Amino acid sequence: MSASLLRTESLVKRYGGLLVTDHVSLDIQAGELHAIIGPNGAGKTTLINQLSGELSSSEGRVLFSGTDISALPIHRRAQMGLLRSYQITSIFEEFTVRENAVLSALGAQEHAFRFWQAMLGRAPLVAAAEAALQATGLAGRADVPAADLAYGERRQLELAMALAAQPKCLLLDEPMAGMSPQESSGVVELLKGLKGRYSILLIEHDMEAVFALADRITVLVYGSVMFTGTPDEIRENQELRAIYLGEEDIKECTP
Repeated sequence: MSASLLRTESLVKRYGGLLVTDHVSLDIQAGELHAIIGPNGAGKTTLINQLSGELSSSEGRVLFSGTDISALPIHRRAQMGLLRSYQITSIFEEFTVRENAVLSALGAQEHAFRFWQAMLGRAPLVAAAEAALQATGLAGRADVPAADLAYGERRQLELAMALAAQPKCLLLDEPMAGMSPQESSGVVELLKGLKGRYSILLIEHDMEAVFALADRITVLVYGSVMFTGTPDEIRENQELRAIYLGEEDIKECTP
């Protein structure tokens, strides 16, 4: 993990006089799972929106694979391999799990949806979809209508749809939100299986999951980067213990 795949340089987002992201500079290395944590209102979701292209930045740059993508819209970033899990398409409840994944692969690989062709007869798209379903544990549910999926399975399908588009980097904003402890444990194991195969930027409030998954962690406070380091460095940082994480949070996340 030596090369930066995704990098920001002094990224700023202002709304009038409100500074939401404050000159954020970070880098996501190839194959790294990099978590961003911080209190509510820290600017985490705004930052991920700037990275995905959902929000334009007031200042600074976003570089992906060495290319300045700051001015590119969402779909162009997605075509380059920078994907936010839900940005590919919404889940089509009337379609099966497999059909949803194939549609996502189609949308990422081609400029237009050619519905007059037999979608499931297109081998490269189906192969990408099947691999994504296998990776996310949904292969056995491939023929089930998406409407029949449980909440946790829907979140798995969102991730499978992103993987079907064959990304280089995944942006995941609280993938475990609203899940039961059992469902969250399943997602943690799923993300462990994806580590090293993809670069992943993870925003998550579940500190136990963050410390179990992350190679590095960035702490964002009031829109600014307070600290970036390994989970062990986060645990050992007395300032973070006192100001943000708290002694109990750290202890609970210690193996």
